[in-house]
Amino acid sequence: MTTYSNALFFQCGKKFCTSVDTLTHREPHSMLAAMFSGRHTVCKESDKGYVFIDRDGKHFRHILNWLRDGVAPILNLSDLERVEILREAEYYQLLGLVDMINVFLNNKKKDEQTETDLTCTDIIKCVHYAVGGRVKLIGANLSGLDLSKLHLREVDFSFASLKNVIFSYANLHGAKFCEVDAENISFRNAKLSQKDVSSQKLINLRGALLAGANLQSANLALNC
Repeated sequence: MTTYSNALFFQCGKKFCTSVDTLTHREPHSMLAAMFSGRHTVCKESDKGYVFIDRDGKHFRHILNWLRDGVAPILNLSDLERVEILREAEYYQLLGLVDMINVFLNNKKKDEQTETDLTCTDIIKCVHYAVGGRVKLIGANLSGLDLSKLHLREVDFSFASLKNVIFSYANLHGAKFCEVDAENISFRNAKLSQKDVSSQKLINLRGALLAGANLQSANLALNC
């Protein structure tokens, strides 16, 4: 197979131009390096010579800049954008970029956890020893905690910072979330009833994960 000196990519309406050296040098074991190693036949559009890759082109410039310079603007992006680029890096098998993003996210999570007002153990104790009323965590900073599978019925999280909190499989029946910061929160497979989130103002749901959550016709209204 003839090695192409320049490879043009067409991605969801966006066109990118780069060299084979760029695609094969920094990450020699990646999917892109394998495609243009000369060992495989690469299908190209007959009229313009573009190579089509069936991926969202939103972050592909970051992929190419990583391959060119070993740099990605991870610090200046939101957590959601970092996860999106991580997903693309994993698809293209760019192990160096994957490691860099994971290290950043893990360090960020540790920093957030050290700043929390309570630990997961503290919350378990509060719930366990609560007598005659709901546990009130009003305004608490719980960012980054993993509260998966916990029994948190009727806990009042109003005005709390719940950024990156994981509630997967948690029992949240009757819990109150009025005006919480819920950026990147995960309710995956959590149990909530309609009154838990109905008519409550979730001031920041950017990047929230609701996959598999049992919302029982819950209304995510934005008016408290």
